[in-house]
Amino acid sequence: QVQLVESGGGLVQAGGSLRLSCAASERTWRTVTMGWFRQAPGKDREFVAAITWSGGVTIYGDSVKGRFTGSRDNSKNTVYLQMDSLKPEDTAVYYCAAGPALTTSPSVYNYWGQGTQVTVSS
Repeated sequence: QVQLVESGGGLVQAGGSLRLSCAASERTWRTVTMGWFRQAPGKDREFVAAITWSGGVTIYGDSVKGRFTGSRDNSKNTVYLQMDSLKPEDTAVYYCAAGPALTTSPSVYNYWGQGTQVTVSS
């Protein structure tokens, strides 16, 4: 069972930055891609970004393009989400997930972290 542990959430003012981390207990063929999703109260889970372990190919949701950057450190089995120019509408619980394909669909991801709260004040 792959375990994912997120860290780095918190409270930040609009325009500020945060970096989220997600450490995976292992990498297998089931976890070739690491995704980031978020969910605000009363809203559906939203795709944020995803990155492959091999080659570091990244994709982003439209609402975060140009502001968020995904990266990974294969030696640490850890992926990162650098969030810049944060807006109040970025406030949500952020989840990392692992799955077998580079996709925006949450149903494809097999493993999920516990989530970390990000709050952006105006």
